[in-house]
Amino acid sequence: MNISTLFLLCVISAVSPEFSRAAEPQSATVAATTTSAAASLATPTPDQESEQSIEKPDFSVHVARPNAPKSKQVVPWSAECLAATTEECVDEAVDEKNVEHLKGVAGGQVVFEFPNATLKADAVDYDSHSGIATATGHVYYRDYDNDEVMYADSAVYNTDTEIGEYHHVRGYMKAKIVARPGVLTSKDPFYFEADRVEKFPEKYILHDADITDCELPHPWWSMYSKLINYYPHDHAVARNAIYHFKGIPVFYFPYFEKSLKTEARKSGFLTPNFGHSSTRGFFFGVGYYQTLGRSMDASYVLQDFTARGYAHDVNFRGKPTQKSDFNIIFYGVQDRGITQNGTLLKAPGFSLTGTGKIEFGNGWFARGSIDYLSSYLFHQQFTDSFTQAIFSETHSAAYLEKHFKSYTFDASAQRTENFLDTTPGNSVLIRTLPELELNNSYQQIAGGPLPLWFSLRASYGLFHRVEPQPEGQPAANFYQTSQLSSRADFEPSLATAIHIGGFTLLPEVTQHELFYSQTLVNQVVSSKNLLRSAPEAKADLIFPSLERVFNHKTIFGDKLKHVIEPRVRYDYVTGISNFNNTLLFDPTDLLTNTREAQFSITNRIYAKRGDTVTEILSWDLSEKYYFDPTFGGALVPGQRNPMLNELNLTGFTFLDGKRRESPIVSSFRTTPIPGLSFTWQTDYDPTTHRIVNSGAAANIRIHRYFVTAGSDQIRPNPDLAPPANQFRTTFGYGDANRKGWNGAVSMVYDYRIGLLEYGIAQVTYNTSCCGFSVQVRRLDFGTVVENQYLASFSIANVASVGTLKKQERIF
Repeated sequence: MNISTLFLLCVISAVSPEFSRAAEPQSATVAATTTSAAASLATPTPDQESEQSIEKPDFSVHVARPNAPKSKQVVPWSAECLAATTEECVDEAVDEKNVEHLKGVAGGQVVFEFPNATLKADAVDYDSHSGIATATGHVYYRDYDNDEVMYADSAVYNTDTEIGEYHHVRGYMKAKIVARPGVLTSKDPFYFEADRVEKFPEKYILHDADITDCELPHPWWSMYSKLINYYPHDHAVARNAIYHFKGIPVFYFPYFEKSLKTEARKSGFLTPNFGHSSTRGFFFGVGYYQTLGRSMDASYVLQDFTARGYAHDVNFRGKPTQKSDFNIIFYGVQDRGITQNGTLLKAPGFSLTGTGKIEFGNGWFARGSIDYLSSYLFHQQFTDSFTQAIFSETHSAAYLEKHFKSYTFDASAQRTENFLDTTPGNSVLIRTLPELELNNSYQQIAGGPLPLWFSLRASYGLFHRVEPQPEGQPAANFYQTSQLSSRADFEPSLATAIHIGGFTLLPEVTQHELFYSQTLVNQVVSSKNLLRSAPEAKADLIFPSLERVFNHKTIFGDKLKHVIEPRVRYDYVTGISNFNNTLLFDPTDLLTNTREAQFSITNRIYAKRGDTVTEILSWDLSEKYYFDPTFGGALVPGQRNPMLNELNLTGFTFLDGKRRESPIVSSFRTTPIPGLSFTWQTDYDPTTHRIVNSGAAANIRIHRYFVTAGSDQIRPNPDLAPPANQFRTTFGYGDANRKGWNGAVSMVYDYRIGLLEYGIAQVTYNTSCCGFSVQVRRLDFGTVVENQYLASFSIANVASVGTLKKQERIF
């Protein structure tokens, strides 16, 4: 955020393009009449809006103007009044200089109607030769298109040159609602005052201007500026600006400049940030934002952690064309280290993230993302996100893709690194540079009673994989392929569909042909070639659905419908006798011999509420039976065996020895009524007769109260993965825009080690125009034990400033 944003966004909102047009009459005078005569046709009635007072208008109500002029025209002052009576409504006189002196009678006002505006005053002197109109006494102006109301003691306006001056101006304008996370929104209009406003065709000059969008007469905040030069749709400059909070001056800025173009981009210093952390000490950051032409910009933030060192944050982004864009973020820390338990913990490092895309036309486009991390220890020490800190994998990829007819061609480069712990070098690295792939989606090649569909996947890639040296093993056994280890894959498929009496059978055959330039022998990479030729046959049998409708009105709806969907799948793969000699780069390499059947049944309940039908419950049960418990000899007892058979059933590994039955995978989801939802994912192992994996989550929202709770419990064989048992919850009252007090708490508790790993408590107090938020955060996981104290201040529809970032807020 530009350092001037806090002030100028408020000021510019008050003198926005709506204000500029409100001060400018839209055409020459059309009619002059009394307020009592014209009010019912052109302006709100007195009970809606008083001309003699500065009442807050309701811009959500459209004011009807059936007799508003349609175009720019001049009507003689002697035209008939629009009054319902025959008595004169304007006292008119003409002096020797042909200046018309207009004055409302019987307490009325002179009224000028324009195509989209109304101007009123107690008296108006109009010189038709010079085009100058001088209005005095309770001057009132309303712009109906832009929702603005302005009052002044007097005004002088030249209808020919569009130059005017207004004195002692007060008014309201409709606020521009900025619906962004972390920015408070309000429908209240902005109130502004100015001692004098000068209007020119290309700009406005406001003297002694003061604005707020708070309730009067005692606003929470207001902004005062001695002089504002406002250039509509271009920029604004404010001088000698003072920000007041509850009447107390808080900030003084001698000069500010703000761009008002469609893409509001202006080089300048960013808002300083500051705060305190128990491990990083006090921190203070300053930055600079630089525009780079019309399509690119960059920002740099230097932050000083008094207890650790300097942090550098660089953001470079651009949109060179309508069909291309990129955004790259660099974050690094020069860490001096901190002493914990008598040991110096030092974690210097950096991260590089970004995305980009470009469309070339004719079906060609490119996409890319980068996520590089120099050190996992650095990641844990200096990230402010619990989710990021515990996620130990980075993935970067770039794709060049072409779509033509039913085919898709891809050229890709990828890099994946999985950090096993914070020890330097203890990670698994897989790189693809490049991989060429051709895919053909299912295309019908034959019709009739037995239709045929053909599909094809073919690829060729150069790979590189590095694994850490196993403990106790010599360096020669270090798992590392050559820099350009190649793999070729060719997989044609044929499929058909058979329908018999409500049953559907979907058979498919695939031939897997894979060639590797290197192989693995006793955990040592060899340059010997490897060829895998594996035919696969599979069939899905879909049973007719069983349905029943309950025509009883319940709290769930007017009607309920229960549907049961059974399904059986058989899969047969053979020809892979060298699985343990295969280098593993991606799921393609995890294919093994198998003879298996998968049984699944899904229950669904639908509710009809009026004309709307929604699924309020689904429960899916699935299990596999293995006719070959060794998977063609690929399974090694007593260790983790990653295979495709696991990945397409559950996200948890379970193959640690011979077995006939897989865990029973249950997926239960329900949303019985609005505001209430519950999910439960479980894996029940019939071999050990217990639930080995369980994940449940519930969400409840009743009016302003909300609760989210979840539990993840993992109890696998210790040879497969470590156990885990975590509970997470978020509960609170209110939301980001509710007036008054709002509060919430979020936490992650690890039952296995008895530790609160992550906890946040946030309290927010919102007025009609601004809000205050305070957040206390506790991190305790891995190498991080830290307390943080964050705060922010939000101005409705304008901005939010402080150490509490919008992406870190609970609401």
